[in-house]
Amino acid sequence: QVQLRESGGGSVQAGGSLRLSCTAPGHTASSYYSMGWFRQAPGKEREGVAAIYTVGGSTYYADSVKGRFAISQDSNKNTLYLQMNRLKLEDTAMYYCAADLFEPDDWLEASEYNDWGQGTQVTVSS
Repeated sequence: QVQLRESGGGSVQAGGSLRLSCTAPGHTASSYYSMGWFRQAPGKEREGVAAIYTVGGSTYYADSVKGRFAISQDSNKNTLYLQMNRLKLEDTAMYYCAADLFEPDDWLEASEYNDWGQGTQVTVSS
């Protein structure tokens, strides 16, 4: 397993924006088939937020974040991003970056991903 590293979390007021970043050591990121962002709030199950097909660029989003969040990679695929706009109180959670070498049956299912980061906290206040 490869340890991914997230950054960019913090505290923001409702309606604000935040951008999360995820990197993999060396050139590992360029070898992934799928990458995604997941989150877990206190008392809730871990849920898929967004995912991306690293070769074709297709993206997948949870209904709760469609139109507000955008997942992307930089040109050399070294960094994965999650642009979070119009944040809501219910977006408060620990956000995790994940990746896998193979095509998932469900792009937003956490068990489909093998490599994970330690998480970065996002707190939205009113």
